[in-house]
Amino acid sequence: MVAAIFAVSLVLSQGARGEEEKRGAVTNLPVPRYVSMKTSEGNVRRGPSLTHRVDWVFKRRDMPLQITAEYGHWRKVQDREGAGGWVHYALLSGARTVLVEKDMMPVYDRPDTNSQIAAHFETGVVARLGSCTADWCRITAGGYRGWALKSNLWGVDPDEIRD
Repeated sequence: MVAAIFAVSLVLSQGARGEEEKRGAVTNLPVPRYVSMKTSEGNVRRGPSLTHRVDWVFKRRDMPLQITAEYGHWRKVQDREGAGGWVHYALLSGARTVLVEKDMMPVYDRPDTNSQIAAHFETGVVARLGSCTADWCRITAGGYRGWALKSNLWGVDPDEIRD
């Protein structure tokens, strides 16, 4: 009986650990998580050091990126298309931005498709991310602000709620 209880508790504790959020070894922040480019240019390297080759250069300030790993002062990032590599943490910002994925996406005054349209954003627009409900996010770009359907944005998780 004791062995059976021990076995059940072991399985339950392993299951609970598997459901816990993964945390970065360096920052103890959730991984994966979204950040943005702090600078207008940043080298993307094959590995987490200056001795690793630069594969390409990100050239868009505020571009949303997803951190997938951490090592010392380096963060492994990827963009919307999955391209990425290792970037020094000083090139990244915690300021949240999103990338518009739907051409001529309507941005509404309220989180309601029946409300007035404040603007239309083209595919590829980078917008500042504000609060998010289950289906909507408040965004700002080019002097315009309003609510967009979360499903039209990259840089925010589908189940993410922000105040």
